[in-house]
Amino acid sequence: MQLVIASSNVHKIRECRAILRQLPSLDILSLLDFPSYQPPAETGKTFEENARLKAIHASQTLGEWVIADDSGLVVPALQGRPGVYSARYAGENATDKDNRRKLLEEMKHLMDSDRVAFFECCIVLASPQTVVKTATGQCEGTITTEERGNRGFGYDPLFLKYEYSKTFAEIDEETKNRISHRRKALDKILLALESIAVTV
Repeated sequence: MQLVIASSNVHKIRECRAILRQLPSLDILSLLDFPSYQPPAETGKTFEENARLKAIHASQTLGEWVIADDSGLVVPALQGRPGVYSARYAGENATDKDNRRKLLEEMKHLMDSDRVAFFECCIVLASPQTVVKTATGQCEGTITTEERGNRGFGYDPLFLKYEYSKTFAEIDEETKNRISHRRKALDKILLALESIAVTV
């Protein structure tokens, strides 16, 4: 069965591939394999709305089974920001570094007890005909006052996972793939994928 990860983000693709490796019957592609494809604008107000938008558009345009995700960092003390704007928090063409700098600036007045945050990921599995499954995963922790580590991407250098003394950028990739919000969401999709792969 051919499955397209509806993303061009190499970090996200690598993480999904590592988790999906347990289903050897899947032939996994990504949007990097379809260079002429133009993703839709992410106009949703929630992670689920954006994930559905991306999954439906990609599956119908490419004529393939697709998983699409939308994910980001939620800080309750900032009224849920960055949220769905996580990737473009400091502007449309912002780098990860720009976004982290803006977040630290917005949180500099917050005490430790108000620095709680969580990553959320919503994944949608779709065929060209229908949305088959939607799943959400969360990973809770706190935001540090400075960047730590050089692994990962996005807000990883600022996110200190509960029960760990390391940020996501300090944790090795194998461990992160076992405990991440994306892993929790994908785990809920795997059973559906497994049954579909048998029949396709």
